[in-house]
Amino acid sequence: MEKAKKEYMLIDGMPVEINGEKNLLELIRKTGIKMPTFCYHTELSIYGACRMCMVENKWGGLDAACSTIPKAGMEIRTNTERLRKYRKNILELLLANHCRDCTVCVNNGKCKLQALAAQFHIMNVRFPNTASTPVIDDSSACIVKDTSKCILCGDCVRVCNEIQNVGAIDFAHRGSKMTISTAFNIPLAQSPCVGCGQCAAACPTGAITIKSNVSEVWKALDDKDTKTTVQVAPAVRVALGKELGLREGEDAMGRIVAALHKMGFDEVFDTSTGADLTVLEETDELLGRLADDKAPLPLFTSCCPAWIQYCENNYPELMPHVSSCRSPMEMFAAILHEESKNSAKKHYHVAVMPCTAKKFEAKRDELKLDGKDPVDAVITTQELIRMIKEIGIAFEDLEPEAPDAPYAGHSGSAVIFGVSGGVTEAVLRRISPDKTRTGLNAIAYQGIRGLEGAKYTEVEYEGRTLKIAVVSGLKNASDLIERIRAGEHFDIVEVMACPGGCINGGGQPFITSEYKQLRSDGLYSADKLCSVKRSEENHLTAILYDGILRDKTHELLHVKYDRK
Repeated sequence: MEKAKKEYMLIDGMPVEINGEKNLLELIRKTGIKMPTFCYHTELSIYGACRMCMVENKWGGLDAACSTIPKAGMEIRTNTERLRKYRKNILELLLANHCRDCTVCVNNGKCKLQALAAQFHIMNVRFPNTASTPVIDDSSACIVKDTSKCILCGDCVRVCNEIQNVGAIDFAHRGSKMTISTAFNIPLAQSPCVGCGQCAAACPTGAITIKSNVSEVWKALDDKDTKTTVQVAPAVRVALGKELGLREGEDAMGRIVAALHKMGFDEVFDTSTGADLTVLEETDELLGRLADDKAPLPLFTSCCPAWIQYCENNYPELMPHVSSCRSPMEMFAAILHEESKNSAKKHYHVAVMPCTAKKFEAKRDELKLDGKDPVDAVITTQELIRMIKEIGIAFEDLEPEAPDAPYAGHSGSAVIFGVSGGVTEAVLRRISPDKTRTGLNAIAYQGIRGLEGAKYTEVEYEGRTLKIAVVSGLKNASDLIERIRAGEHFDIVEVMACPGGCINGGGQPFITSEYKQLRSDGLYSADKLCSVKRSEENHLTAILYDGILRDKTHELLHVKYDRK
């Protein structure tokens, strides 16, 4: 069979093979040239708004690299005097209409506009500053929107619509009055926004940022009459290292514990303990529904608060299908709340989460116990990094420490909660009759691992075939729900709002798609290092059920959402 003829084009005079790249930008980056962009993301539609990636063709015309398909014989240049002037002009025009208080911006040091201005050596702006007066919407418990910093790249709009299918924000008005807005400019808190934070992760300039709870946490730590405790979610450990001197995806849990102790927390815990309880409770709920012909199936997981709110807003009729289990964060916080009742000191509990929507979850009335929020404050991975840097901790030099007793035990099943498919795998480990290492490995290859947005598998359980779906990204959840409405049957559905799961949460340091695998691998490596692989084998859970949870299991570990 004759081999297909290779096709080439010239980039800056060098022949480059075309191998399925969907646009010139991908081909250019393959050669080692980092073309500047604002509006381009590999997982989003092509928008072509910023025009920073323009290239010059052999006839002297300019083409947008992001929206031009490479063809054999093409000749382009990426670096000419004309292009350099063109890009500098764009940057100057953006800066002329942009808030320039960079030193007090939460995105200082991470802003793409700031970085490109430095890269192109923009030392002054020839045009008068016409930046609008800041119009800040901080109504949401999760994110803050500041229109004065927006450059209209459209990244947030496309993420909200294409990946999350939420549609909380869009372009409004025309010409110089164009802005990013909610419908009728209502506050974010009143919009369909579910607080996932993917818009903040995509925003290159700090126009949408995470709402910070850092100051109130510092205040609690300074109060000598308050006992401060903190729990850290599994996905956090593999996401903050790169910004603090470690490798992307490296397990930094031991150093995180040490850093939190240095900050002044009295006790530091791993949310994985709560995840083990979630596995046990959610599995029991699943088995109960499978045994009851009238019970609603599929059973949807309930760990992701953005998914819960999305379901409430768009598919309220499906809420009976959502597990009644609290999330791991809330389960663990409920236990600490119950324990603190007999304490003479005030108790202030903090959760370090990869997720912005957890800030909303922590304030839900349905999750209160004795009229109080079990979680007093949620800080994201990004906020924790800021706190570590603020007090000058040399993170990479810290000696790792273990979480505090008595809640230091957890299984490998709990650790993998942070990646899409982890919850399902943990449940399958629990219900599988084969408890050998071979059985464990077989579950790993059932098709539920991987960063695809939608995964499907079938497993045999006591003479019946269980149909399972694992989806991440709310658009994928919506597509699956339409299949279920059309009559397709599933028994278990795991939903994570953020693509890839919590490793890519809105509160994590932003990464491009190629780094998600490193974080995923980091969690699976942590699972391998756990001597206990299954949640039911964690001795701590038995102690909890015989102690604090005795006669209070449903009250502390379950919730009924108000669907009015």
